[in-house]
Amino acid sequence: MKTRFQSLYLLLPALLIIASCGNSDPKKAGPPPAQVQSYPVLALATQSTSLETDYPATLEGIQNVDIRPKVDGFIEKIFVDEGATVKKGQLLFAINAPQYEQLVRTASAAISSAQAEVNAAQLQVNKTKPLVEKDIISKYDLDAALLTLQSRKAALAQAKAELVNAKVNLGYTHITSPVDGVIGSIPFKTGSLVSSNSTSPLTTVSNISKVYAYFSLNEKQLLEFSRQYKGNSLEAKLKNIPAVSLVLADGSAYTEKGKIESINGLINTGTGSVSLRATFSNPLYLLRSGASASIRIPQHLENVILIPQTATIDLQGKKFVYVLDEKGTVKNTEIETMQLTKGNFFVVTKGLKAGDKIVLQGFQSLKDGAEIKPEEQSADSVYSDINK
Repeated sequence: MKTRFQSLYLLLPALLIIASCGNSDPKKAGPPPAQVQSYPVLALATQSTSLETDYPATLEGIQNVDIRPKVDGFIEKIFVDEGATVKKGQLLFAINAPQYEQLVRTASAAISSAQAEVNAAQLQVNKTKPLVEKDIISKYDLDAALLTLQSRKAALAQAKAELVNAKVNLGYTHITSPVDGVIGSIPFKTGSLVSSNSTSPLTTVSNISKVYAYFSLNEKQLLEFSRQYKGNSLEAKLKNIPAVSLVLADGSAYTEKGKIESINGLINTGTGSVSLRATFSNPLYLLRSGASASIRIPQHLENVILIPQTATIDLQGKKFVYVLDEKGTVKNTEIETMQLTKGNFFVVTKGLKAGDKIVLQGFQSLKDGAEIKPEEQSADSVYSDINK
């Protein structure tokens, strides 16, 4: 009996240990409370902004005049150099063509001969007229004398016309500039034989006091472009288009503003595009024909919502943002934006409104209905680089 009590006495601590271990079973303990993560959010508001679109353009002077010889001969002298600025009427080339000088001399001699014949015919009329009046000779003789005089006067007029024509041709041997402008390349040199049938011009004079910038829009862009501006006609819409800028080949902006003045009435069936023309003043002759540049067209927008591109998610060609509701949970919301961006910001056209709060970043692990701790960001800090 004593041995039995001793055994029970020894088992009691072991039972107590087992009981205590059973009370600390982790399966019976409750899970720790989940921690709510913090995310930066932005309260949206409408604002005004301007968007800019660049289109490749080609520059041309308002006049590009090919200078071609009208007579055959050798270039005797070149009075200008390539790239020189010339005025209307300034002498450019002299062509050695002695045959035209000979034609002038021949025509002058023909006039003297014709004038003498006219004088002789006039004397005959003066001699015949009193004899007819006295019935010494018949009136027929007077009529014949008058016809001869008329014929001689016609020959004189023809000789004078030939002299004028010869002088005009001789004048063509001295080629002047038809417009103010800048001289292009001069492929022919002194002594070169030229003719009116030459395929290449002697040079080209470009009037670049104003410059045309030609650029193109496809059909969709043209429709969107036309709907942006008020007006019941194309002419009215053109007047409402704001001034445009010109971006030069080195990326710098041209100092003078331009105006879109013309839209081609036909769409090119090969390219599906239509040509537009903007005009820029060029007082310093900085712009040259044939140069490349870009037309920058502004578009002013009122009461629009801008969101950072980094706050959006692209999924299967659609854009989504996480919108925070009043309960502090987020919802993955589809939005629509303009194709044209404002720097690193999208212009939202559908899906968001003023007062909505969106998650700005760190949302890769978020799911619909997740609760977050919002850290609201100021609009000034978010939009500080909007013009960069």
